[in-house]
Amino acid sequence: MDSDLVALSESVGAACRQRRLLLATAESCTGGWAAQVITHTAGSSEWFERGFVTYSNAAKVDMLGVREETLARHGAVSPETAAEMVAGALKNSKALIALSITGIAGPTGGSPGKPVGTVCFAWCRVGETAVAETAVFAGDREAIRRQAVLHALHGLLLRLDAS
Repeated sequence: MDSDLVALSESVGAACRQRRLLLATAESCTGGWAAQVITHTAGSSEWFERGFVTYSNAAKVDMLGVREETLARHGAVSPETAAEMVAGALKNSKALIALSITGIAGPTGGSPGKPVGTVCFAWCRVGETAVAETAVFAGDREAIRRQAVLHALHGLLLRLDAS
């Protein structure tokens, strides 16, 4: 396991334990990689509740309650979809905080408006409004996915540290 990911997961775990928060993940392009990194951390069962891998649009709708209208209007790779994914992860779990990742890891699937490497994220605590953002990463499929997991966990840690 990548030492940067391990260290970040351990920091997220310590912050969740300190705040007594259970975490859920909702992932698309990373295919459960964030959940894998988290569960690699010994003791993660104390703070990780569940992960959703919703690769298809149908899975996003069925498992997380993403609205078909949102997917039609904004696409699967959009801050709007990421926000609905994170809200669905909270609604369909016992977690008190969640993150979501949806993007285009490549090598195909990009467009001029959303090139390969475009990834949208959202983070949310129960009772709060989701914060969503978009980043564009360079590299091959694995590099983009790794950067997305790092970004998602780092963003979560920043939000935990701010609370």
